[in-house]
Amino acid sequence: MADETEDVELNEQERTRGGAVMMRHPVASFFHLFFRVLAIVAYLLCDWISKNFASCFVLIITLLSFDFWSVKNVTGRLLVGLRWWNQIDEDGRSLWVFEAKKFVQTSRGNNTGTEVEERIFWLGLIICPLIWTVFFFTCLFSLKIKWLYLIVASISLQAANLYGFLRCKAVGQDGRPPDSRSFTGRHLLQRPDLIFGIL
Repeated sequence: MADETEDVELNEQERTRGGAVMMRHPVASFFHLFFRVLAIVAYLLCDWISKNFASCFVLIITLLSFDFWSVKNVTGRLLVGLRWWNQIDEDGRSLWVFEAKKFVQTSRGNNTGTEVEERIFWLGLIICPLIWTVFFFTCLFSLKIKWLYLIVASISLQAANLYGFLRCKAVGQDGRPPDSRSFTGRHLLQRPDLIFGIL
């Protein structure tokens, strides 16, 4: 009887390692990368696809807008349990809210992503703005000025999500919201575990 219990436990562990629970939210993981990678590919192939700058601009900004919305509203919540938003209070002031879900382990596990999905989330969130930054310097040195507008808009959308989720991660680790006036690059330098813990 004890052997049967051990076999069941071992089979459960093998199934978890074997891939059945590797990806708890495969669709969310796919769409976390889909729009941002498609925008980069569209940017790289834009000269071959169309000579019309306006159509390329609209296509890429549309893809990055879909990416911004899906990451902020769907994949951040499902894969890492983080969310952020803006709300207007009674006085008309704009308030930014950053939340980190408190993880409670139940018999079924938690409903956020696995470790693999968490890595996909953070790597996609960090690497893509770096790629757009490389594009920025490439355009700057090759004097393709009209493309700089597109690249600056792309960096802005992706950097906003990265900043928001880093703020959320800081809330989750401290257990209290950070002071909005003091959260700058200096705060990140004081807390290198925020970035290095991601990778």
